[in-house]
Amino acid sequence: MAQSVGIKDVARAAGVSVGTVSNVINRPDTVASETRARVQSAIERLGYVRSESARQLRAGRSRIMGLLVLDMGNPFFVDVARGAERAAREAGLGVMVCNSAQSAGEEADYLSLFAEQRVRGVLLTPADATGRNIAAFRRHGIPFVLVDRVAEGTTECSVSVDDVAGGALAVRHLVDAGHRSIAYVSGPPGLNQVRDRREGALTALAEAGLGPDLLRELPTERLDVAAGRDAGARLLGLAERPTAVFCANDLLALGVLQALYAAGVAVPEDLAIVGYDDIEFAAAAAVPLTSVRQPAVTMGALAAELLLEETEAQTAPAPHEHRRVVLQPELVVRRSSLAAR
Repeated sequence: MAQSVGIKDVARAAGVSVGTVSNVINRPDTVASETRARVQSAIERLGYVRSESARQLRAGRSRIMGLLVLDMGNPFFVDVARGAERAAREAGLGVMVCNSAQSAGEEADYLSLFAEQRVRGVLLTPADATGRNIAAFRRHGIPFVLVDRVAEGTTECSVSVDDVAGGALAVRHLVDAGHRSIAYVSGPPGLNQVRDRREGALTALAEAGLGPDLLRELPTERLDVAAGRDAGARLLGLAERPTAVFCANDLLALGVLQALYAAGVAVPEDLAIVGYDDIEFAAAAAVPLTSVRQPAVTMGALAAELLLEETEAQTAPAPHEHRRVVLQPELVVRRSSLAAR
């Protein structure tokens, strides 16, 4: 294995001190042009690259922001990452993106990694419903912002969408179309987002004078297409099949759509579908999918900006004030829910 080239090697090759090489790298205007040219020639010849991690440790300020999401296979979180990366880049920082895969254990491992790497701060969509991982990470004193979740029981900043309002938008739309028997493909019950969207669905039923028994919940272990296909198979096996289904995210909805299509069930004529997130694939589905849109890119950018504010406040005279930002969802109606009852 080739040995890495250090600053001492450059100094030896250029015939100067280590301090002179450091000045050429960090303060080139303080070095005579002839000496500077000799050092730069040695750097290029040896292929020297300075250790950014060592520089950060000396300065006590990392240029890396951590981002830990539930599922990088979900385009929603890709959009969150795009927004965060854009805001971080404008501030001269990079983003380390990690995927908990909806696992509390993997989340704990990545939070430990962030602490070991001494990142500037962390953007976190929690997988652990107990809050133990957050409590353990808080001891490191590294700022973090919760993304796609309200900061319940915490004092940290958060950026989320009003999922209760989003669930109400979805089911109100279905009720207005005449549906009186609705399934909710909900995902893991431990996730706040899943519970909030169910609460919104029940709120819409109550507004219409309908009872909660009209909402048939089909929980899944994951929030992906495969789980949606499984839920679709269970839906088809019900003795009394609902006329509409609301899914906790678009990947579940796309899986349900695949299962219905394979069984010859017409969407929306036989069964209407509404998803959540409005990912890019929603509009491109075989039957374009009605969905509750979350401003994912905006969410990621706002979360990164809040984190940057907090990290800058660590060296400012005035203390940082934590904020809870709640964005509003929007219903995007497409063909999957348009059949009249």
